[in-house]
Amino acid sequence: MSRIYNFSAGPAALPQAVLERARDELLEWQDAGASVMELSHRSKAFLSIAQAAEADLRELLAIPEHYKVLFLQGGATAQFAMVPLNLLPDASSRADYVDTGSWSAKAIKEAGRYGDVQVVASSKDTQYDRIPAPDQWQVRQDAAYLHYTPNETIGGVEFHWVPEVSDAPLVVDMSSTLLSRPIDVSRFGLIYAGAQKNIGPAGLTLVIVREDLLDRARASTPAMLNYATHAKADSMANTPPTYAWYLAGLVFQWLKAQGGLDTMARVNERKAQTLYGAIDGSDFYRSPVAADCRSWMNVPFTLPDAELDGAFLAGAEEAGLSSLKGHRSVGGMRASLYNAMPQDGVDALVAYMQDFERRHG
Repeated sequence: MSRIYNFSAGPAALPQAVLERARDELLEWQDAGASVMELSHRSKAFLSIAQAAEADLRELLAIPEHYKVLFLQGGATAQFAMVPLNLLPDASSRADYVDTGSWSAKAIKEAGRYGDVQVVASSKDTQYDRIPAPDQWQVRQDAAYLHYTPNETIGGVEFHWVPEVSDAPLVVDMSSTLLSRPIDVSRFGLIYAGAQKNIGPAGLTLVIVREDLLDRARASTPAMLNYATHAKADSMANTPPTYAWYLAGLVFQWLKAQGGLDTMARVNERKAQTLYGAIDGSDFYRSPVAADCRSWMNVPFTLPDAELDGAFLAGAEEAGLSSLKGHRSVGGMRASLYNAMPQDGVDALVAYMQDFERRHG
């Protein structure tokens, strides 16, 4: 068996140890006589899986007791609507949003259907290459919440700080950063994340929400889009994505075995520094992102001539370096360095980049 180094922005690589554990338990989970995929979500066997996964997640993130953890479906994109439906009581309610890339722009557009949405800061005029300076943000003190995207997977722009510009609860799309480093959950009102980056396979969405925000949904919110519905039912108001939940639980166990999120932060920072060092140390490659806003997770870079892109990508695939093509909206290259990407993979990419530069520079 020969596994590639998968630099995809998502679905992303899973730790090999997790895949091997899932393989070994595929046909039968712990003498249950069935696969996890076949277990009733209300069975004692699956409830033990679900409860262990939540406990491990709470331990990893030090989640305070007054926050609910929800294991949902629909991806982070569904949260673009669920957030305003649950936090804006009516169409006149106000929400502030920061626009730093494609995903925050989509969240803004969707939220605008449900309330008075204001863009308090944007870097669109500089092609989303930076985070707007916080002293330029035009926040409203009566906003129900302030939403931002800590990491933009397409543009590779990342917040390395938590905004302190508003008294409104912070709502964040952490799809590409959750579990990549420690965070102080208590600084946020609501965190949501699609699983397919650092958490597990596609099909699962995590929501971590402060309990006092569970009673703000507008009356017309569909029951299955209401956070309170899922909180009261322990995420089992309907059949949840049981196998994805199980796999996420295995990832949580793997993260604990690595030494937790402090260890992952050191590993992830080193991987990013390795790749950015290669880019900055070259006259051939270029990063389009302001140096103080560069993402640890998603590293876009360009070649001096777009005509070389095809050859670069073809050679990379032959070398076992997969999914390096940049998003269609921006072009160039993009290497995603989520938790399951080992340092060896980044080193292999840098070696390939240096060899390609020697041959084409």
